[in-house]
Amino acid sequence: MKIVILERNSVGTDVSVEAVRAFGDVAIYDNTVTLEEVRERVKDADIVIANKSPLGEETLKDAVNVKLICEFATGYDNCDLEYCSARGIRVTNVRDYCTAMVAQHTFTLALALSQKLIHYDNYVKSGQYSAQDRFSNFDIPFYELEGKTWGIAGMGNIGRRVAKIAETMGCRVIFHSITGRSSCTEYPQVDKETLLTESDFLSLHCPLSDLSRNFIDAEALEKMKKSAILINVARGGVVDNTALYEALEAGEIAAAGLDVVEKEPLEQRNPLSRLKDSNRLIITPHLAWASVEARKRCVEEACLNIAAFLRGEARNVVNP
Repeated sequence: MKIVILERNSVGTDVSVEAVRAFGDVAIYDNTVTLEEVRERVKDADIVIANKSPLGEETLKDAVNVKLICEFATGYDNCDLEYCSARGIRVTNVRDYCTAMVAQHTFTLALALSQKLIHYDNYVKSGQYSAQDRFSNFDIPFYELEGKTWGIAGMGNIGRRVAKIAETMGCRVIFHSITGRSSCTEYPQVDKETLLTESDFLSLHCPLSDLSRNFIDAEALEKMKKSAILINVARGGVVDNTALYEALEAGEIAAAGLDVVEKEPLEQRNPLSRLKDSNRLIITPHLAWASVEARKRCVEEACLNIAAFLRGEARNVVNP
């Protein structure tokens, strides 16, 4: 069994992938970006482990032995599922491995913005606090989560975890199902307009699809409270980045915390790259999923998917 790991570095060099060797002869590549690289590296493979590398007819047509694609991720939009199904190639992902960390990062962003933590940390480190004659400083107002409305778009595992934390912190939780198929009954399900107009904090936890692309656009931002804080830890394409930049500059919403942007890494032509005020915008480099514990679970889950496949069992299969 020949196994190819196309993007070993996607789980971090501090996390071992040696467990994969138990299943066969393994070729490991730090990163694989171009179509030519993918084609060359998978041509003799039986199993391909990937994260973002494009896997479809153009890269797999000559890889006649491929039987399984394992994602080092929950998302699988790099795979052409229709083509893989037609070829009899099973595609698997890893699920629920980073729920705790993404939920934690959601609140890290929300609290840093709402409490103006970067401003106050800079205030102390700049020497201004030491130079004043009073014991405290609160020149920029900040507010409690208690009593606020926390809105959620996407009530999957992560959305539910965020809802529980928000509720524990005294928030009223509402949510909107973009597909309209949510089975969640623990919290009020509302339409999009209600979600936008009533949320003090709005966090996005939905996959990227034709339904969710630009879910937050200029029209949506206009409907939000001027005091609202938007958190996107879903996918960059769920938010129109240009519209968000314009809304932040115009004061249509108070602030935004992003772990994802439309094209990654962040391009200088993205207008959000010009907004340097961390009281209004914090961007982290797509790391909400990437705690050490989560990355270890990611590798472990991929190995369990391979083991199940070799036993003839279906585990975490995403294509028909």
